[in-house]
Amino acid sequence: MSVLHVIILAAGGGTRMRSNLPKALLPLAGKPMLEHVYQAAQRCAPAQIHIVYGHLGEQVRSAFAHLQCNWVLQTERRGTGHAVQLALAEIPDAARVLILLGDVPAITEQSLQSLLSQECLLGLLTAQPLDPGGLGRVIFDGNRCVRRIVEEKDATLEQRKIDTVNTGIVVADAPALRRWLSALTPDNAQGELYLTDIFAQAAREGEAATAVPCGDAFEGFGANDPWQLAALERYYQLREVRALCQAGMRVADPARVDIRGAVQCEADVELDVGVILEGEVKLGEGVHIGAYSRVKDCTLAAGTQVLSHCDLDGVITTGACRIGPYARLRPGTLLASGAHIGNFVETKNAQFGVDSKANHLSYLGDTVLGNAVNVGAGTITCNYDGANKHQTQIGDGAFIGSNSALVAPVTIGANATIGAGSVISKDAPAGELTLARGKQTTVLGWQRPSKSRPSKS
Repeated sequence: MSVLHVIILAAGGGTRMRSNLPKALLPLAGKPMLEHVYQAAQRCAPAQIHIVYGHLGEQVRSAFAHLQCNWVLQTERRGTGHAVQLALAEIPDAARVLILLGDVPAITEQSLQSLLSQECLLGLLTAQPLDPGGLGRVIFDGNRCVRRIVEEKDATLEQRKIDTVNTGIVVADAPALRRWLSALTPDNAQGELYLTDIFAQAAREGEAATAVPCGDAFEGFGANDPWQLAALERYYQLREVRALCQAGMRVADPARVDIRGAVQCEADVELDVGVILEGEVKLGEGVHIGAYSRVKDCTLAAGTQVLSHCDLDGVITTGACRIGPYARLRPGTLLASGAHIGNFVETKNAQFGVDSKANHLSYLGDTVLGNAVNVGAGTITCNYDGANKHQTQIGDGAFIGSNSALVAPVTIGANATIGAGSVISKDAPAGELTLARGKQTTVLGWQRPSKSRPSKS
């Protein structure tokens, strides 16, 4: 039984993108296009993935140093056929070869598996877009097998009416592919070796390629300029949101939600407009995320309410909580059931116990709050001394008065009260009132200065 090897072609310059970045690094849904293609290849369980790179190659290799693959350098840009030849040098004859394009990032595992399931020497994934303009047309024989592929610039007026186009995604047995590639010639306007020329060769040998349509035409859509990349982004987002809606999520407007990672949701999750979900996000039953909020790498328990204009990164809630509006919660924030984080509150490495609250204008970093703690407006934990971070511990039932500064390391005892406007640099005992203020003084008879009047000449 043959083993699968995947070749990803990612050596193109992408000049029409007008970017200083390699085309492979341009983002789709928050990830480089090449990473999307690599992950699709991985899901096919290949023995090896080979990535052909070239333009700004060191940037590409550096950005994808974490990928498990065989890197193949194409130093001369001699066409797609030449790129595949280079990769084939390291692929055994017993292999079946799947060829993917680094700028076709929306391809799905389902379409690839449909192509791989065909028992043929050569197979081609095709698409039928509403507008085939600019794309290579697939010319069929009487058995609906691929006779050849004609680029639009070389096509006749009649051929341009054909609505089936080449996606560039190909599967072939290695020995046959090697034979066809060895016969390629640069007899074209570009002086390059075209991979698409193998289809005419196969047809002449009586092995015309099997055509397999994409599940969706946009899957095979490549991005050659910023406008096409933007169109692909919208398609990808609508596809991701549709899948989440099928799992029970409700969205105010599918066109105004962006998914930039892997999202899991339970029943009755609601997203308002402008929501961005990034990284690994898990949303429990009944979670509501308000307008223009960003949620990254978070796990939000059932019933959690995130109001509008919040930024959550690395947050875990273990019960129903209320967050926002205009709250910024940074990595290490852990909220128990009933916790409230209000407007213009920032947290980092902060743990809130059951029913603890910080409702206004506060910063709480490296802080552990017990249950039923109330943090007044304008409170900050002074956790950084310029070199190291220190922790503030606040016991159950403590009340922190407004405009207080807690200078860590410091402990506030259970049921302690901190008077408003205090700077607390020593531990505050449980159950007592602690305050630290300068003495208030009134200067009787003091006159406010007035502006001097210019003298008349």
